[in-house]
Amino acid sequence: MPLVQLASISKTFENGTRALDGFGLSVATGEIVTLIGPSGCGKSTALRLIAGLDAPSSGEVSWPRARPEIGYVFQDATLMPWASVFNNVWLPLRLRGTSRTEARDRISEAIELVGLTEFAGAKPRELSGGMRMRVSIARALVTQPSLLLMDEPFAALDEISRFRLNDELLALKERLGLTVVFVTHSIFEAVYLSSRVLVMTPRPGRVAEEFTIGEPFPRDESFRTSVSYAEHARTISASLRSANAESRLDNSAPRVHS
Repeated sequence: MPLVQLASISKTFENGTRALDGFGLSVATGEIVTLIGPSGCGKSTALRLIAGLDAPSSGEVSWPRARPEIGYVFQDATLMPWASVFNNVWLPLRLRGTSRTEARDRISEAIELVGLTEFAGAKPRELSGGMRMRVSIARALVTQPSLLLMDEPFAALDEISRFRLNDELLALKERLGLTVVFVTHSIFEAVYLSSRVLVMTPRPGRVAEEFTIGEPFPRDESFRTSVSYAEHARTISASLRSANAESRLDNSAPRVHS
């Protein structure tokens, strides 16, 4: 039984832009499912629909079990520049009416999870880009979600920071038992992180092909330098090229590769 399911989703905005058409997605508990595709193909829209921040024009977002607590990490860390790391992480609980004193232990735990305990009193301007993204992740984790939605969170980081945060995300996923839906433009990041990768067509987005990355977790540098890693990346790259070449009106079912 999936954790969340999107069936025959279409989304057209008020300005007439059709972001998704015939989009389908099923996510099982414990997976990391990555959406990859050209800019504007509806990847972020799909995350917003899962989060309940927007509603589909047609189709259904369903939760076969009870709807879980959801954490959302945006591409921009979107931190309050005047507030400390501690107070930035407190924000979601504060908006729910939880006092700073009541939330102290949960905030401290979330900050510890991302390795920033010694920076709890620092302001965002005093942190590197990677550290600011860690604060954003801690803020998403402080509500103790079981589903984490991540919209290109590492896109603006240098490669070394990106690799480090990829590793930290996988460690957090294992430690906390998270289910993750991840959006990226990086084929290599998608392969490294994912249980499954869904390749999307140009707008209006739908799933063109689905690939299972059947490599064991945890993953490390040995996987990044392996033949299988390169082969997965090559196959998904070819799929992206093919999806971009397809007619945008082609509503055929996605091809699934195990």
